Amino acid sequence: MTAVRGQDSPVVQLPTGRLRGTEEDGITVFRGVPYAAPPVRELRWRAARPHPGWSGTRDATSYGPSAPQMFTEGGDPVLGGHGSPPFDDDCLTLNVWTPAPDEARRPVLVWIHGGGFVSGSGSLPVYSGETFARDGDLVVVTLNYRLGPLGYLSFDEKDQTPDQPSNLWLTDQLAALRWVHENIDRFGGDPANVTVAGQSGGAVSTAALAGHPEARRLLRRVILQSPPFGLYAPTRAEYRERVDAYLRCAGVADIAELRSLPWERLVEASGGLFAHTARWGQWLTPFLPVRDGITLDRHPAQTLLEDAAADIDVLIGWTREEANFAFALDPAYAAATREQVLGRIALGFGEAAAPDVYAAYTCTRPGAGPADVLMDLIADELFRVPSLRLAEARAELGRPVWVYQFDFPAPAYGGRLGAAHCLELPFVFDNFDHWQHAPLVAGIDPAVRAGLARSMHRAWIAFARTGDPNHADLPRWDRYRTDARTTMRFDSVTLPVDDLAGHARRLHDRRLPARE
Repeated sequence: MTAVRGQDSPVVQLPTGRLRGTEEDGITVFRGVPYAAPPVRELRWRAARPHPGWSGTRDATSYGPSAPQMFTEGGDPVLGGHGSPPFDDDCLTLNVWTPAPDEARRPVLVWIHGGGFVSGSGSLPVYSGETFARDGDLVVVTLNYRLGPLGYLSFDEKDQTPDQPSNLWLTDQLAALRWVHENIDRFGGDPANVTVAGQSGGAVSTAALAGHPEARRLLRRVILQSPPFGLYAPTRAEYRERVDAYLRCAGVADIAELRSLPWERLVEASGGLFAHTARWGQWLTPFLPVRDGITLDRHPAQTLLEDAAADIDVLIGWTREEANFAFALDPAYAAATREQVLGRIALGFGEAAAPDVYAAYTCTRPGAGPADVLMDLIADELFRVPSLRLAEARAELGRPVWVYQFDFPAPAYGGRLGAAHCLELPFVFDNFDHWQHAPLVAGIDPAVRAGLARSMHRAWIAFARTGDPNHADLPRWDRYRTDARTTMRFDSVTLPVDDLAGHARRLHDRRLPARE
């Protein structure tokens, strides 16, 4: 059913009820659309369930609440204030941008935000879908899902049932994809041509979704921006110590007490878990995806090599200096010593190899100090090398995969951020007006910004439409194959480079065996 007009606003009829959206600069927008039942009271720490629906016509002109989280507006030295809607545990809503809610059956782009599994929101203006809808004739969906303790912890220690998985965040995202599959045609979208894209933690989510048994009918391709695939995905038993630590931080004995607490107390207790899990030279991640045997059987990256995900088109990449985002502005790491960094290297390579690995990193960046070596090491082990390993494995299987590296350095903070984690986002969305608050993008030359944004934004559009990122404003971008290892290097001059990250790949071949 196509939309009808009501009081000069578009109205769409869904199985759950009627929605009234708005028109903005020629794009029709529906915000704050419920895709699952509110996960509150008895549904807290339960798998997402269908929304019961509503009577009358629901206003869909304002964003829904963001998931509860610790980080408030204005506190981030890199991203600045986010302008996020208020937090609330009734947060399972999504937003839709469409050129028109008609019967055109346009390609669909679903965006899953990042934020280290503890922060972020699909309701942030930086993820607004109007540029993709306008420039690519796409239908764009962004969503909110449970974060931190409400999304990444499970407290049922007696048995595992489909209603009590560890990865509640994944049940939310699956519910959103089911909603897209069942409803997006009413917004002018094609449920048989869905691309899911995500950045950072959202890219891990995207990989997990692609490998889910339902993937074949829910999506056709994925875009993975800076996935931290180097993070270990523990089993439920291995994760138990962290769950117990959280209970101690919350000052309660069991889940019965937790269910009665307001979400503000639950989020506050996360601060204690941050402190409990902090380790020098490690990217701080107190909450993790868990191999629970219900929603996730293997590491999210591994899911892209097997089962339903084998034939899904994949575009994957990273920024050159991912780790600078977390470490470059931290005085504690600016004062890092060679001995500290050697100890950190030894965790992955062994003590005997650590000096040679340190020397190899200094060769790739003349004048590098200990902090530079540490950041390059973390960028490689957490982002670049695991992504390369995935691309290599898919290429060896003959599966479609395109690889990129984002090299453009941020001029902010005297250039200390480099091509940091998150920096590619405004170029991909081509929406710098929404990033005016962010020190990360300050001082970028407007001409360079426009050209690089055009290259990336239109490549993402082309991939979402056809499964191939090539377009007229981009040099030829070949699929990644093990004979050439072609990687598109996005910079002020964008060019394909063969085996661009070969040094990191060969160096990390020397790592000690990883945990299974």
